[in-house]
Amino acid sequence: MNIPIKKPNEIKKMRFVGQLAAEVLEMIKPYIYPGISTGMLDEICHKYITNKQKAIAASLGYKGFPKSVCISVNEEVCHGIPNYNKKLQEGDILNIDVTILKDGWHGDTSKMFIVGKPTVIGKKLCKITEKSLYAAIFIIKPGIRLREIGKTIQQIIEKEKFSVVREYCGHGIGKNFHEEPQVLHYDNHDDSIILQQGMTITIEPMVNAGNFYTQTMDDGWTVKTKDNSLSAQYEHTIVVTSDGCEILTIRSDEHLPKIITHKI
Repeated sequence: MNIPIKKPNEIKKMRFVGQLAAEVLEMIKPYIYPGISTGMLDEICHKYITNKQKAIAASLGYKGFPKSVCISVNEEVCHGIPNYNKKLQEGDILNIDVTILKDGWHGDTSKMFIVGKPTVIGKKLCKITEKSLYAAIFIIKPGIRLREIGKTIQQIIEKEKFSVVREYCGHGIGKNFHEEPQVLHYDNHDDSIILQQGMTITIEPMVNAGNFYTQTMDDGWTVKTKDNSLSAQYEHTIVVTSDGCEILTIRSDEHLPKIITHKI
């Protein structure tokens, strides 16, 4: 398996584009309120990426995807297509997934937003999903097995009686949107991959309030939970460092260190 190892100057470029992706999620927050359409949110993101950041929305046209960001609401797991007819309502939860391309490198990140006053289950699902992502990030260092990421996430999620989506996973990232390796969010085979300094990956657990089964809608993109339960997802792009990892897409509203170190 050919897993690209990034050089310091390449990581510098990925750090820059990762921060652009994070900025989009920070910028869009004030626009999320009852009555706004997901189509309008996409339009605001697109204009910010292209006009302000002078960057490319990597999702637009990727394998035919028609919009600049993915917006998945409530029971939508991932790859939701923004729509001007889809208006947000009080208590909705939604994931906005942003991938930026700038100077030949990609940054990929997503987070959950809650519209107005949250429901009890919606708030808990978002909190636990984010917790599982952070727990996985905190174990990353050279020398550990790739599967430890999924194992860590699965334990946290299933302890809360939620479930981890199986069909979709994190991935290597760099000059290409998707590279090796695949990063599963549950404990399964990992082709005996050991994390090494310079590997860049996304970790992006998708967590359902019900069971983990999903279905793809007729638009060919939008994935929903099969039992119509709520779904949540958080995502960061990570680089493995000499003694831990660095979060390339960290936002200013997050209460965790950008650089995590371990005694090796």
